[in-house]
Amino acid sequence: MRIVYHLGAHCTDEDRLVKCLLKNRGVLADQGIIVPSPTRYRKLMRDTAVQLRGQAASEKTQALILEQIMDETEAERLILSWDSFLSFPAWAVRGSLYIFAGERIRAFTQIFPDIEAEFHLAIRNPATFLPALQAKVNAKGHEDVLANIDPLHLRWSDAVQQILAQNPDVPLTIWCDEETPLIWPEVLLQVSGHAAGTPLVDDDDVLSMIMSETGMARMKAFCAEHPPKSVAQRRRIVTAFLEKFARPDRVEMEIDMPGWTEEIVEDMTARYLEDVDRIRRLPGVTLIEA
Repeated sequence: MRIVYHLGAHCTDEDRLVKCLLKNRGVLADQGIIVPSPTRYRKLMRDTAVQLRGQAASEKTQALILEQIMDETEAERLILSWDSFLSFPAWAVRGSLYIFAGERIRAFTQIFPDIEAEFHLAIRNPATFLPALQAKVNAKGHEDVLANIDPLHLRWSDAVQQILAQNPDVPLTIWCDEETPLIWPEVLLQVSGHAAGTPLVDDDDVLSMIMSETGMARMKAFCAEHPPKSVAQRRRIVTAFLEKFARPDRVEMEIDMPGWTEEIVEDMTARYLEDVDRIRRLPGVTLIEA
């Protein structure tokens, strides 16, 4: 068995991935892919990791935890998704992005030290990620998490390298949240590991969030009449329909942060793209790109 950890990050997925996989739990189970409800493992794993304090769980403890997470006696893949695997939102920015990501994830994998693991992570332009994170934290009544933070020097690659260093030989798949509507089927495939060509229910939910109902209907009709022959062709079709039927209020985000100028946002975006290129070259990383 292999355990698949979908790590978030915050303000990217918002549980859409695990909800989609849960809707397809039956067809995935036929392929040995188990998708338990998050309520069965998030608090359980958090409490267990705290109790273990970084130490490896015994075989007995591993068996007990698995019994609480899944009903099946065996599986090819077990999908666990939680955007707070990396950190809770209020501690996501402490001098750098997810400064304890590697150590924290290592603590979770020590719950099942004898089972192979793989990680999946969406990253997001700090220019939009930080305002969204601040809003998320404010909603919980926490203070300003961006105080004394220089947004121009926050790099996802720092967190990624920590994850790789603390969890050697564990494959890590990354994608940019901005590209998710174009690559969503590939993301679902990478995370679940289902057989190519397996039909999934509501696998266009992400795209429907930013495209009008008319656009979605016309695109589906077009694809039914002219089935895409490749991933690249499907993406070209999606791009063409988005250009005509995208919802402006969903694809254009106004950034209003104290002290942030248009020049700062442009600089942050340029640095983010450079950081993505840096991540692309890291050994052990697979980058899903549009």
